[in-house]
Amino acid sequence: MWGIIATWRMALEGIEKAEKILKEGGDAGDAIETAVKEVEDFPFYKSVGYGGLPNEEMEVELDAAYMDGDTLDIGAVAAIRDFANPVSIARRLSREPVNNLLVGEGAEKFAHKEGFERKNMLTDRARIHYRNRKKEIAQTELKPYSGHDTVGMVCLDSNGKMTSATSTSGLFMKKKGRVGDSPISGSGFYVDSKVGGASATGLGEDVMKGCVSYEIVRLMKEGIHPQEACERAVEMFDRELKERRGKAGDMSLIAMNNKGEWGVATNIEGFSFAVATENEKPAVYLTKNVGGKCVHELASEEWMEDYMRTRTAPLKEL
Repeated sequence: MWGIIATWRMALEGIEKAEKILKEGGDAGDAIETAVKEVEDFPFYKSVGYGGLPNEEMEVELDAAYMDGDTLDIGAVAAIRDFANPVSIARRLSREPVNNLLVGEGAEKFAHKEGFERKNMLTDRARIHYRNRKKEIAQTELKPYSGHDTVGMVCLDSNGKMTSATSTSGLFMKKKGRVGDSPISGSGFYVDSKVGGASATGLGEDVMKGCVSYEIVRLMKEGIHPQEACERAVEMFDRELKERRGKAGDMSLIAMNNKGEWGVATNIEGFSFAVATENEKPAVYLTKNVGGKCVHELASEEWMEDYMRTRTAPLKEL
């Protein structure tokens, strides 16, 4: 059995490329890196990679992580600038005996030394978003920090190897150097080939208040199906945050076990995810939470068309 699952509709094209690798008996590491890079390279997705929205100083700072479920090797970068595919840098770091999580200038020096592609990641489209947001903030009480969609994935290959990976540009208009949950093991991602893996998307500052990805893997280790594991972990943590803090930020988790069974849970409306397995063609689903239970519905052709139309529509200066 093989399979791959990812947060958000934006992952679909990457999932389709990964499916081809997995069908041919390819490696889960190669498949997941290929899938994440596809998202990082698409300029119309404004929360990941090229075209990602900038921080308050109009710089694009990227976070990414990679984990090997066979060896538990982890690599991650945070607040890295001007490199095309941070997930590839994270995977390279996972092979190092130490210095596995590098940030800012240190991450950039490592990437340059290793020959990774330098690239100006700030697009003209992202500049327009930035200038428009500055005007909106000045004219209204709009918070600058809206928009934080991480691409997170879990992959299983036909040899039983599992991997997890994340990539994001983080909060729009964030403080320079801000890091969310995406490169943090146990919070933004976790995978163990003996059990399964999970990955998160949402408001990193709240997701980091718990090790939700690890908790889902722990529950799966007890024999709980990924769907129930996701629902339990999200519901419990959402409730805990509300009891202690009065509110809980956006939080959505995806998971897959070592049998290729998958699960998804969210505390928001309109969460989408993409999945493909040996028995399921690549597809996008929409999830809604109904009393702690999450219901998944296949995205309609109309929804899919509208998704791409709105994301590629021309932008105008306000």
